[in-house]
Amino acid sequence: MKKTLILVLLLSSFTCAFAQNEALPRDTSKQQMQKPPRVRRPYFDPAKPDVHDPVMAKGEDGRYYIFATGMGVGVMSSADMEEWQIEPAVLNEIPAWAVDSVRGYQGHTWAPDISYHHGLWHLYYSCSTFGKNGSAIGLAINSTLDPSSPDFKWHDKGMVIVSHRNKDNWNAIDPNLIVDKKGTPYLSFGSFWDGIQLVQLSKEDFQTPVNKPVTIARRYAKKYVNGRNINFTVEGKDTIEAGENAIEAPFIFKKGKYYYLFVSFDYCCRGESSTYKTVYGRSKHIEGPYYDREGRRMDEGGGTYLFGPNEEYFGVGHCSVYHFEGKDYFVSHAYEKAQHGRAKLFIRPLFFDKKGWIVPHADKAD
Repeated sequence: MKKTLILVLLLSSFTCAFAQNEALPRDTSKQQMQKPPRVRRPYFDPAKPDVHDPVMAKGEDGRYYIFATGMGVGVMSSADMEEWQIEPAVLNEIPAWAVDSVRGYQGHTWAPDISYHHGLWHLYYSCSTFGKNGSAIGLAINSTLDPSSPDFKWHDKGMVIVSHRNKDNWNAIDPNLIVDKKGTPYLSFGSFWDGIQLVQLSKEDFQTPVNKPVTIARRYAKKYVNGRNINFTVEGKDTIEAGENAIEAPFIFKKGKYYYLFVSFDYCCRGESSTYKTVYGRSKHIEGPYYDREGRRMDEGGGTYLFGPNEEYFGVGHCSVYHFEGKDYFVSHAYEKAQHGRAKLFIRPLFFDKKGWIVPHADKAD
């Protein structure tokens, strides 16, 4: 269900802008043969780039780097978060382990996550196909993000975790790494099925799961009979499939004494029919439970609305959140109405009030 529908829309957004020029079919008439062949040249807008599922980091060279859905994971950089340029993709070759593990995966790699630990950049990425939960999350590492550095080279470390169709009721895509104050890494991930999962990883390699995934957020509450969990209940109907549990794209951000869990509700990747909404909750513990502003648990359907459809955008979602140069930033893609639903880079400052809840403007914050 994740990124259902339209591969064409994805390829016409971030991926298309980062693709090589592709020759169009030639008209073999005598008149046309006298002209040079037409070439499709995808347009890249440096100020408002097309992008899907962006995450960001500040490199050793002082530039900001965005990693996003694309062939081999798309990359672009900027000196000021205003003007962007294309950089080399992460995966020069399609990982053989992913092709063997995920039926239908052919290199179009989704929803990465980037962070720096123990002298290495860790990039987690998603291998899957539309609407299926036969998926896997992989890991690549690099000592630098600067492509001009002699040390620049991505090393693929292989699989982190995999979900199996008709076996697991969760989906191994949309990873995000968070490390607690003791240095223990946790990976959140998930899309539809049983919602957002959290798994602890080994401190040694930041790759090996040390326990089973547990659900920390879902769109609908579970159904219980005599205290025993049965399955989802959606409008009175039971289901253990992806169904209407339209939640995905977790990101956990630590600020003060709270961990903030951001997720996306509803549907991406439908152009003008996209309905993405970003909601959040918070907890004093990475494992949760996470509560929204109204006191509802996120694993029981809660979530405080943050960004979504408005006069400019059909939907806003799949976010990441960062603290750069003394300011907090919300980074996502948004389906722009003026561009007929194209997915555009969306960056906004975040402000928190004295109680630790997000507010829309600086004058209402601390």
